[in-house]
Amino acid sequence: MRRIVGIVLAVLLIGGVAAAVVAGREGQDTRTATKTVHGVIGSEKAEFFADPDVVKALAAKGYTVKTETSGSWAMEGLDLKGYDFAFPSSQAPADELAAKFHARQPLPRPFYSPLVVVAHRSAAEVLAANGLATVGKGSGTLRMAAYLKAAEHDRTWQQLKGAGAHGELTGTLYIATTDPATSNSGALYLAAASYVADGGRVAADTVAVTRTAPLMRKLISVQGAQQTSTDAAFRDFVSGAGNPLVLVYESQVASLLAQGQDVGDLTVLYPDTTANSDHTVVPLTEAGRALGELLSSDPALRRLAVRHGFRPQGASAEFTAATAAHATYLNQKLTGVRQAPVPASAVLHEMARRAKGQGGSTS
Repeated sequence: MRRIVGIVLAVLLIGGVAAAVVAGREGQDTRTATKTVHGVIGSEKAEFFADPDVVKALAAKGYTVKTETSGSWAMEGLDLKGYDFAFPSSQAPADELAAKFHARQPLPRPFYSPLVVVAHRSAAEVLAANGLATVGKGSGTLRMAAYLKAAEHDRTWQQLKGAGAHGELTGTLYIATTDPATSNSGALYLAAASYVADGGRVAADTVAVTRTAPLMRKLISVQGAQQTSTDAAFRDFVSGAGNPLVLVYESQVASLLAQGQDVGDLTVLYPDTTANSDHTVVPLTEAGRALGELLSSDPALRRLAVRHGFRPQGASAEFTAATAAHATYLNQKLTGVRQAPVPASAVLHEMARRAKGQGGSTS
């Protein structure tokens, strides 16, 4: 009898230990479990989402985020079945995606970044000597009206005073941009340029697009093959390759400075009329919307966004404080910079097609 009781007690003891282990594991899984969300993002945000500190901050809020990159305007043509969110680089492509996938408004807009032109010091000084820019120690202002006039008349570097001392400054003067048909930055460049060229009027129809189409065509055709993302264009510039003037996002410059990397003779030119890139989340599921709202509101994630060069919406002081050490290169308060309105998506698409010589019409 004692042997039987001993066996029963042993079984109960083993069962109790096993139950405790299972319960402990279940409790641990509950504490560490995260919800996986999938999204397609602009390439300029790839480093943000890959940052181990961002991954950790998201996990602390219960999220694991898996991303793939795409040009912002190219997202509309993707099969987004199975994705929780799309995260293009501005509001115009986001609005198109929202209409296509019936995403309810308002759309979360966690942060933004103005477009800037990065230049080598020699190029910036030549522009300044010819009235196309004003230049300080590490930053300056690009005079858009003067630059567009030079582009309209097919000015070359050799025609500019002082360029002869710099052998690398040859050929037609132009700003290298991404493809406006597929990339947000290229399209916003046309939006700002057309606004200036048309006397401060935002293009609203085919007639307006037609007025500036010849100049927009020149701005694009002179470039030849274009990059599909600002990430690749900026990396080429930093490595010393490519054109002496390249359109990028301020966030890319600010992120590089925050990492303490050597920027060489980098000079950041803020166009006196530019376009802000409002990074906008298009929720395709409720999990995607929750993530977008979290990126907008969570203090830790906002700080990390600033570390990657982005300006959080509604809190300029956060960016100013975090970039104080790099004020030589960054126009922290965007002093003297005017924001150009962005045309409706259909009009901007038409502008890009015309700029690439593809014709078309928009009412």
